[in-house]
Amino acid sequence: MSRPSASVAGEFAGPAGSATASATAKPSARDRIFAAARELFYRQGIRAVGVESIAQEAGATKMSLYRAFPSKDELVAECLKQAERDFFAWWDQIIAPHTKDPEAAVLALFKGLSAKANTCEKRGCVIGNASVEITDEDHPGRAVVEAYSREKRRRLRELCAAMNARHPEELADGLMLLMDGGYFSRLSLGPKGPTASLSKAAQALMRAYTA
Repeated sequence: MSRPSASVAGEFAGPAGSATASATAKPSARDRIFAAARELFYRQGIRAVGVESIAQEAGATKMSLYRAFPSKDELVAECLKQAERDFFAWWDQIIAPHTKDPEAAVLALFKGLSAKANTCEKRGCVIGNASVEITDEDHPGRAVVEAYSREKRRRLRELCAAMNARHPEELADGLMLLMDGGYFSRLSLGPKGPTASLSKAAQALMRAYTA
């Protein structure tokens, strides 16, 4: 059984952040299953991974998996919820030094995303990938994807309003498109493609609405 790395299980935090077991205790079957699922879903894609593969990677049984999670769909949703928590915890940490300067906060976010593009596994955004794979509106993971996007948009709108930008909601949507587009550009052209210019592009867009 291979142990998931932080860059694979999620681009903002590793699965250890969600484990309940202590560093010295052996992880529970549930924690091992959860960590293995995050790893495999990220590396191979949600639809390509079956419960047998997850159980085998975790050194557990299918019965243990279904005791911990009612279905694969529910396991997917839990993995995405953890990715969402990781992302917004990272967001809060990045903007914390800039509470009185919303432009600096936004710029710090984009600089941070550019830095992540140079260090994370070349698989892009966990939730962005899921948004492509999960199209069924009734899938529990779809609700997580949509909630994540709504919250990201809300946070950007809040920052843009705080910087007294003209048409702050329009600016926020432009920044969100830039943020999301950077991830997908990373998949095809790597960290030296357009993703390398993320922070400069964000700065130029903000100037267009605040100058």
